[in-house]
Amino acid sequence: MTILPIRTLGDPVLRERARPVERFDRTLRRLVEDMFETMYSAPGVGLAAPQVGVSLRFFVYDDGKTTGRRFLANPEILEAEGEQIHEEGCLSVPGPYYPTTRALRVRARGLDLEGREVEVEGEGLVARILQHETDHLDGVLFIDRLPEEGRRQVLREYRERLLEEGAPRRPAR
Repeated sequence: MTILPIRTLGDPVLRERARPVERFDRTLRRLVEDMFETMYSAPGVGLAAPQVGVSLRFFVYDDGKTTGRRFLANPEILEAEGEQIHEEGCLSVPGPYYPTTRALRVRARGLDLEGREVEVEGEGLVARILQHETDHLDGVLFIDRLPEEGRRQVLREYRERLLEEGAPRRPAR
């Protein structure tokens, strides 16, 4: 198994609508295993294929308590109810967590690793994971769900962090 590089804010693959998974084969299984290893080492609770540079509609997740290792391809949120505001972060947007509004409970449908249709339900953290990772497959980042000022703050802090790490400054215009 391999720990894959995680794509970060600014990488175009994170803003694309991913293609549906059509082949459930050994290649996909190997990628899924690598994604679990990557997610656990990061550490995180969910990882979508675009976050490792693969524009396919699937993600892996494990809330660390109730779900165990899970995979969902071509997901569709069927129901979303209630509301929760909770700190949320993202492996593709390294930095602090921010209060983000999500549905409290969701029911989703997708395909398992064998290509069979499954329905999953989640509440609290699991609901948040399902929504967050499904957003990735549509090119949506959690910062897009923040109020304008919150989004500006995230981008400002992210830029500052990159500069501290030695990223080149953009030339003045």
